[in-house]
Amino acid sequence: MNREEIDTLWHKALQQAIKDGEEFTRYHFANLVAAAEREVCARVCEADDLLWGQRYAAAIRARGNK
Repeated sequence: MNREEIDTLWHKALQQAIKDGEEFTRYHFANLVAAAEREVCARVCEADDLLWGQRYAAAIRARGNK
């Protein structure tokens, strides 16, 4: 993740915290960073042509729904 991506996530987190009337932007930021990292990992798994790669990608994405 580069600085521009981090800045974008921070801006989104700040907007969400303001919208929700919360003081703790860091929690929104942490959730956005974790989601971005899960997506990168899922894409790596999907790049594998084997069936297990698709299953791992689905499992990684499902972790964000808990």
